[in-house]
Amino acid sequence: MKTALKTSNPVRLVTDCLVIAVAAKNKFSAEAQEIDITSGKRLSRVLENGDFDGSLGTSLMLQGLEGVKAKRVLLVGCGDKAKLSLKEARKLLVSIAKSLLSSQAKDAHLALASLALAGADHYWLAERLAQELEDASYSYSTTKSTKAKASALKSISLAAPKGTSKAKIDIAFANGVATGRGINCAKELGNLPGNICTPTYLAQQAIDLAKGNRALTVKVLSEKQMARLGMGSLLSVSAGSSQEAQLIVMEYKGAKVKPKSDRPAPHMLVGKGITFDTGGISLKGGAAMDEMKFDMCGAASVFGTMAAVAEMALPIDIVAIVAAAENMPSGKATKPGDVVTSMSGLTIEILNTDAEGRLVLCDALTYGERYKPASVIDVATLTGAAVATFGSHVSAMLSNDDALAAELSDCGNASLDQVWQLPLHDEYQHLLDSNFADIANIGGPRAGTITAACFLSRFTKKFKWAHLDIAGSAWNSGAAKGATGRPVSLLLEYLRRKAA
Repeated sequence: MKTALKTSNPVRLVTDCLVIAVAAKNKFSAEAQEIDITSGKRLSRVLENGDFDGSLGTSLMLQGLEGVKAKRVLLVGCGDKAKLSLKEARKLLVSIAKSLLSSQAKDAHLALASLALAGADHYWLAERLAQELEDASYSYSTTKSTKAKASALKSISLAAPKGTSKAKIDIAFANGVATGRGINCAKELGNLPGNICTPTYLAQQAIDLAKGNRALTVKVLSEKQMARLGMGSLLSVSAGSSQEAQLIVMEYKGAKVKPKSDRPAPHMLVGKGITFDTGGISLKGGAAMDEMKFDMCGAASVFGTMAAVAEMALPIDIVAIVAAAENMPSGKATKPGDVVTSMSGLTIEILNTDAEGRLVLCDALTYGERYKPASVIDVATLTGAAVATFGSHVSAMLSNDDALAAELSDCGNASLDQVWQLPLHDEYQHLLDSNFADIANIGGPRAGTITAACFLSRFTKKFKWAHLDIAGSAWNSGAAKGATGRPVSLLLEYLRRKAA
């Protein structure tokens, strides 16, 4: 999509759609006042008639305003506050994005120079607009006979306060597009059915992502290679499936390094990629089992993040590891009570085969030690307890490093993809005690999200680590069923700060 920074008088601007803000209680922005006067008080009459009240996130499309050259004028409500918070601004931009994409406008101009933001500027506004336009444009149609119709919108121009740099606006918009595309990549992978999105399919997606990008290399470990490395925990999950597990390793080397200098320690992402989870021998109930295709949304978010990192060409080194497997029951499947040996050497009593995510992640985390990472973030749809605690709004976070946890919390607030830290206290560790192995893979009915993280913490002694349990935030159920693409924007915010 083409972008431009324009300072033209909105009344005289030729465009398919002019977007102006109107506050609650009939308060016009400077741009809206000018449009109102030129159109013979048309906007005032709209408000007086009660067709639009300016409340936050509302919108109304008007056609053919007298004296105004724009074909359409989109009124967007910005509420009654002097300055919009980031969340309020996002609500405004989501409304704009949906209205523009559902119209037949081929171009649009946002006359929002007078819009006041708390804690952000118009560069943030441009980036977030681009992200929301990409996000709102996504519609799943891959396995439908009728494909989604593309939006008519091809170009956007913005008005901004004096002194705003066009070059910086262009960069902000490009970054927003990359973030939105990364989110959509994660949504698409999450939405694909399990008979298409298999572990092998995910491996091929990584290979395709690396094509034409010298900074990105990919290697895929087969089950034979994993067996030689001693990944008995990961392989116990795929034992019942005809689909072979894949350990997918993406290395992105974007850091600017002087000749003969050592490369910086990479930051690491680890994604749970259970492409379908029946629960194995500890079989799930039939209700909503179709949603278990979403059990690879942690991996999907890692793919989306890496796609955006590559598009932005971030100057940072990153290693992304995806542990991909299918959890199925069969005569070869792992049974409750079986004991396996992880790559770390710790033995694990598998009391419940439906607690499989931690079994693939622990070997992936151990494998990641060889890169001596500066930080490690694993992302997983791990526990129903996280859904019960946070619903769909916030992702659970646990960490062995308070500074890393604080950084991620701040990044979540900045990206509007929030997390909430839960305790990782030693008092919970004994719940994983086993009479027959070094550790059990479940800790009983209480504090499920915490005990799952306690399990993973046994394999993270050598690096700073945070665990994001996105079981509640990764997808929506009901009429809006589908993957959300979270927490791509959070991960990108963190990596961009590290790259700065």
